[in-house]
Amino acid sequence: MDIFFRDPNEILLPPEEVRLLALKAEPWADGRRVKVFLEVTPFQKRPSADLVITNAQEDEVARANILETISRKMEINMHLREAQPGGEYSLQVVVYYQKLPPVGEESEVKEQPDPLIVDRGQTNFTIPLSS
Repeated sequence: MDIFFRDPNEILLPPEEVRLLALKAEPWADGRRVKVFLEVTPFQKRPSADLVITNAQEDEVARANILETISRKMEINMHLREAQPGGEYSLQVVVYYQKLPPVGEESEVKEQPDPLIVDRGQTNFTIPLSS
C-alpha cells in the first residue's frame, strides 16, 4: 500500500483555481482496457472528475467518475464496452466541484445544482485493430 504525504511547501488552491496538470491514456496489450493517469494541482477541497472515452464515431465506450479524491495523482483502469475494440479513441476529463444546498435546505431542493467546472482535458490514443 502506498501512503502519500503532502509536501508542506505546496500551496493548496481554492476550488476555483484547481487545474488538471497531467492526463495520459495507455491501452493495455489486450486492447480491452485503458490505464488512465490523471494529476491535479494541490487543493483545499477535494475535487471530483468525470472521465469519458469515445471511439472514432464519437460513441461513448467507457465512463468513470472519481468523487472527492483525496489524492492529487490518480490512476484507474477503464474497460471498453465494445465487441471489437480498435482504432482511434479520445479520453475527455472534466474536473469539478458539486455545489450542495445549505444545511437544512436539502428537503426543499428537488434537483442538484449545476457543478462548478474548474478544468477540462482531452487526450487521444490508438488501439491496434485485431485481425
